[in-house]
Amino acid sequence: MTTHAEPATEPPVSAAEDNDDETTTDPGWFHKAVVYQIYPRSFADSDGDGIGDLPGIISKLDYLQKLGVDVVWLSPIYTSPQDDNGYDISNYRDVDPIFGSLADLQQLTDGLHARGMKLVMDLVVNHTSDEHPWFIESRSSKDNPKRDWYWWRPPRQSPVGGGGAEPNNWGSAFSGPAWEFDQATGEYYLHLFSRKQPDLNWENPEVRAAVYDMMNWWLDRGVDGFRMDVINFISKDTSLPDGPKAEGMLFGDGSPHFMSGPRIHEFLHEMHLEVFAGRDKPLLTVGEMPGVTVEDAVLFTDPARREVDMVFQFEHVALDQEDGNKWRPRKLRLTDLKQSLGRWQEALAGRGWNSLYWGNHDQARAVSRFGDDGQYRELSAKMLAGVLHLHRGTPYVYQGEELGMTNMSFGAISDYRDIEVLNHHREATTHLGHTDAEVLAALAPLNRDNARTPVQWDATRHGGFTTGAPWIAVNPNTSHINAAEQEDNPDSVFSFYRQVIALRHAEPVVAEGDFSMLLPDDEHVYAFRRSLPGSAAGAAAGVAAAPGVQLLVLGNFSGEDRTVELDGGGWGDAEAGADEPELGHYPAELILGNYPSDGAGTHAEITLRPWELKVFRRQHNN
Repeated sequence: MTTHAEPATEPPVSAAEDNDDETTTDPGWFHKAVVYQIYPRSFADSDGDGIGDLPGIISKLDYLQKLGVDVVWLSPIYTSPQDDNGYDISNYRDVDPIFGSLADLQQLTDGLHARGMKLVMDLVVNHTSDEHPWFIESRSSKDNPKRDWYWWRPPRQSPVGGGGAEPNNWGSAFSGPAWEFDQATGEYYLHLFSRKQPDLNWENPEVRAAVYDMMNWWLDRGVDGFRMDVINFISKDTSLPDGPKAEGMLFGDGSPHFMSGPRIHEFLHEMHLEVFAGRDKPLLTVGEMPGVTVEDAVLFTDPARREVDMVFQFEHVALDQEDGNKWRPRKLRLTDLKQSLGRWQEALAGRGWNSLYWGNHDQARAVSRFGDDGQYRELSAKMLAGVLHLHRGTPYVYQGEELGMTNMSFGAISDYRDIEVLNHHREATTHLGHTDAEVLAALAPLNRDNARTPVQWDATRHGGFTTGAPWIAVNPNTSHINAAEQEDNPDSVFSFYRQVIALRHAEPVVAEGDFSMLLPDDEHVYAFRRSLPGSAAGAAAGVAAAPGVQLLVLGNFSGEDRTVELDGGGWGDAEAGADEPELGHYPAELILGNYPSDGAGTHAEITLRPWELKVFRRQHNN
């Protein structure tokens, strides 16, 4: 087994060493882009088998173009046994028949490109399926050439009755131990997720070469980049030591030994050189990185280091959980959210880049989690869109979010489909002493199936998703929350998302401006300022000279009126005095709101109605 190197804190090679291999296209194109995530099995079903597919996605391309997004991120459609809904891949170079064919994927790629959109594929290379040919070979014998492509270890003691002591005490993210005993060879293999998802051994250069070759194959077919699943898990401490074990837990926490591990920066830089460098079109690389720190994210996303363009971090989506345990939900404090997001904005301001999201296929529905999915569903969905998209970073829209889709009410464990939920329910009721009712109540707010119910296209049976029986139930509220009702309604959540996306495209300050958090201690109002100096604003807009531009964003995260006082009117300069309703020499304009406009400019004191969003714009000389 190869030994590891020390953690990399500087670029593995200098920028000059591989500068000649860099692309010649605009490296910051994604600053103005908005990404839309599609979870294929729940998006649109074309053939009535109850599972969404590629032809279904193709039929909705005009809808995506109307929304105005720039990039479509496609969750895995590769050949898979579907143990974890496609995140267990058995063939990286083909499409699973339940989704269609390579020809369908090419048609989708071409259709997106014809409409000015790009395609980003989900890439899962921390692990494969146990049905992948690589693993089938690896487990066939201890001396197979691919044995070292995965993490195999002998038992701590001689196997007894077909099993033995696991090589360490790590637990799987999907409950149970992170090791599975293989009877034929008498050893265990590591799986940080399902037992059907064995971890690849990235210490082996043959593994890395095979992965890079596969990635190049997809880029050569026209794909525009990758969102890389748990990519910061690929480097592990090769001694595989035990992890700390909390009281009452069945297994140890191995994350200190594989999250952003010893060689992670080296591996990602090598990937950049072998796959992305020198290509003549804009590409996007996104690293999903559970547990990533701000300090590491700066290194990962610093353009000079050539690793990834941005990371998905999980800090803000763990704030409504006790000790980061999603099965122990708690009420979110807005001050915690502002502190977290503000810290990431500040840390990545000088170098690096943020991703912005409320939800995805692994998170509960945004309006149910951060807003009010009852009386104020539409208002809070719009407010959440405005607040998120006007931060500095690239925003992500998860399918149905643009409609204000909500969490689902699941009545029994049999209604769920997610392996994470099913495994936790079994462990909690059989080993941890909890009742079925207790576990179901804990599962309800944050389970992943909340986001995986089918997209609600219309008010017909099964929401227009399928003519057959859907693989998971459609939310009954499709009768009044659906795309058909919203697409041509100027006051709908969908239309508001179009406005927010258009604002990013039109206003350089949204993509490139500085970020300043305001009212950090206010428990109900989220407020911030975006600023772009005149010279920068002019250059970004492609004109010789232009005034500076500022945006003031205010969002009420409550169901009551809230009055706030803003020093200098919120603009951060002396000329915007508290007694100047029009902000001194620089008048402000309300450019976006989720209530009918009252025509008022900004004042030092502003009252926001329940879940109200107000976005003001002003120009000024620098």
